[in-house]
Amino acid sequence: MNILILGSGGRESTFSWKIAQSPLCTKLFIAPGNAGTKQYGENVNIKVSDFEAIKSLVLKENIELVIVGPEEPLVKGIHDFFLADADLKNIPVIGPKQDGAQLEGSKDFSKQFMQRHGVPTAASRTFTKDTLEEGLAYLETQSLPIVLKADGLAAGKGVLICTTLEEAKTELKLMLADAKFGEASSKVVIEQFLKGIELSVFVLTDGKDFIILPEAKDYKRIGEGDTGLNTGGMGSVSPVPFADEAFLQKVKDQVVIPTVEGLKKDNIDYRGFIFIGLMNDNGIPYVIEYNCRMGDPETESVFLRIESDVVEMFQAVAKQQIAGYELKVSPKTAATVVVVSAGYPGDYIKGKEITGTENVEDSMVFHAGTEADGDVIKTNGGRVLTVSTLQNDIFTALQQATADAGRIYFDGATFRKDIGFDLI
Repeated sequence: MNILILGSGGRESTFSWKIAQSPLCTKLFIAPGNAGTKQYGENVNIKVSDFEAIKSLVLKENIELVIVGPEEPLVKGIHDFFLADADLKNIPVIGPKQDGAQLEGSKDFSKQFMQRHGVPTAASRTFTKDTLEEGLAYLETQSLPIVLKADGLAAGKGVLICTTLEEAKTELKLMLADAKFGEASSKVVIEQFLKGIELSVFVLTDGKDFIILPEAKDYKRIGEGDTGLNTGGMGSVSPVPFADEAFLQKVKDQVVIPTVEGLKKDNIDYRGFIFIGLMNDNGIPYVIEYNCRMGDPETESVFLRIESDVVEMFQAVAKQQIAGYELKVSPKTAATVVVVSAGYPGDYIKGKEITGTENVEDSMVFHAGTEADGDVIKTNGGRVLTVSTLQNDIFTALQQATADAGRIYFDGATFRKDIGFDLI
């Protein structure tokens, strides 16, 4: 079958690599893709939010399956667009409809969903510009640190952890009164700060049943020792040593099952990935957030461990037969290190020539922010490349990914050399 992947990051590069291996895939298209996805299929220069152009491509190329990588087209309703179109309605889309995508599109919606269905999460309240004074008064009653979350999508920058009351009040005013994050912060969720260690669990559901994919831990901060500004992610590891069988059973019983059953109770027909960001607080799982897609750079580590044919997996979702699907997972450890542009997550310069990828010894290089200029590959984003490896143990995996990241060069190339070593 002909398959279309929407997106252009490391996640979509990993999807492309894995899907291209399937004998069920006749031809693969990636829109818009990047310099790395070209080796697995045909890039098509279409924005993920241009639904009409996507429709034209799907019909022209006889595409029979669409996998949506990023959150933007899901929150904007691409799945609904397909279902409402007579020519597209029978083409499966892997990704929730607009109502389900609100799990990520609105922090307030997801908090209310969790509270309604008994999913363990931090205590919170939501405020708007009209209730700013109530929000400021509420802050005075809370312990510190305190978390402020922009309700809508803010490109991974809408979550602030405030350590003083003065900082929290200032930031709340900036978010609500001064629209610090634009429309995304027209509502702000004030949330209790959870202590513990984070990890991510990934669920694939067909609207009736689900499978749980390998868990991962990602590293958000730019600096070593988890210091500095938050980023889209600087690396990941799977499996997670502290997530033993007993803890993951708690996650399944207390988080995953109530989430999937809650969607059904709310009449939300959800077919796609659910990313569950968790805090392990003394062995108790609390949900920090939902995403309506796979994470990045967790996908690079998770999919490296999946041995099954993922096109079969996606077909099982489309046919609502995921209950009978047997997921095969490698017991080995996958580690991913992200190479970023100097200045990221702030201002950075694009267009730097990338060399040295051919020197990588025992890792996969998945492209993210890259573009081809003839035969030359250049940087085209903050997160440029992800270097991922699969090894027998966590120490070897971390060493290999870190060493291979160091073999890649472009002006200003930066990566963390401590990804995952806190787990050893």
